[in-house]
Amino acid sequence: MKLLHADPDRIVFQLSAAEKRLLRDLLERYPCVPPAHHRLNREDGDDAQAERQRLLEESVAEQRAQNQRQVRALLDHPETFQRAQPAWRLTLRRGDFEWLLQVLNDVRVGSWIALGSPEVLPRQLPDDPREIQQLLAMELAGLFQTLFLEALEVPPAP
Repeated sequence: MKLLHADPDRIVFQLSAAEKRLLRDLLERYPCVPPAHHRLNREDGDDAQAERQRLLEESVAEQRAQNQRQVRALLDHPETFQRAQPAWRLTLRRGDFEWLLQVLNDVRVGSWIALGSPEVLPRQLPDDPREIQQLLAMELAGLFQTLFLEALEVPPAP
């Protein structure tokens, strides 16, 4: 993947066919972080605490639904992925760039959670095909995040 063009309105990357397929597959996995992961407090609290938790869950559900619609719109938009022999062009509006990084982060973190939130990743592929898929999704989402940020030389958030 390489950056072809960046201006205040849009960013254009060149992707191989394999990179395009992998990115689409990752985006279609969204959302991955389980809703139960978003908790204000894991301990039982009073009615006000329960109401705040309910509001948080509603807000997260609304945001996830909006992000899912936005992912679908991005993937379905004819200008997002355009054939440019022998590769593909990925065109993003500048405003979609940070959002795309957040979606990829959800896939990365959600896949890590699905693996049991390991402190150390396995040094070899697991035997379970589902674990392999989660591990690959986690690593690929992180790789795409890194490639996008490096292409634009955007410093990572602290």
